[in-house]
Amino acid sequence: MFRRILLLVALLGLALGARYNLGTPITEELAAQYDLRPVVLPDGRGLPPGEGKVEEGERIYAEKCASCHGARGEGYPFNRLVAEPFPITPDTEPVEYAIGNYWQYATTLYDYIRRAMPFGAPGTLTDEEVYHLVAFLLYMNGITEADTPINQKTLPQIRMPARELLDLDPETKRRFPWITLP
Repeated sequence: MFRRILLLVALLGLALGARYNLGTPITEELAAQYDLRPVVLPDGRGLPPGEGKVEEGERIYAEKCASCHGARGEGYPFNRLVAEPFPITPDTEPVEYAIGNYWQYATTLYDYIRRAMPFGAPGTLTDEEVYHLVAFLLYMNGITEADTPINQKTLPQIRMPARELLDLDPETKRRFPWITLP
């Protein structure tokens, strides 16, 4: 009796798997959509060509980001992106963390947005759209001016206020002993 039930469950599983195409290989094109290599390193290695402007970033933000992060990055229902104080201190509450007072490298912002945003459709933004969003968010946090172009040459040169918050490795007295940073 147990074997019949086990056989029935196995056949039912195979039938359902076939119905929903479980185990069907994906195409090379679909796999390429999710391959976001190379990662972007703090020194800018891995940044693609392109350029972003604040005005265009503001438009894209309103369309694709404001519903989760607030009209001006103030947060709600998800994390805030724009906040004071500059930079955070041990007394700063985590809800006050934002791009301008918590992120140590501007290139990390590019990499994160490219890989994880927008919510529900990560990886769907073009490289240009990501550059525009980075330009807008850096401007909103008071890190860059409105006319500062953001591209693969200028982004790694931006010094984030929170860079000094990185702890040194106690053995090597370096921030990240396994990689060379600018």
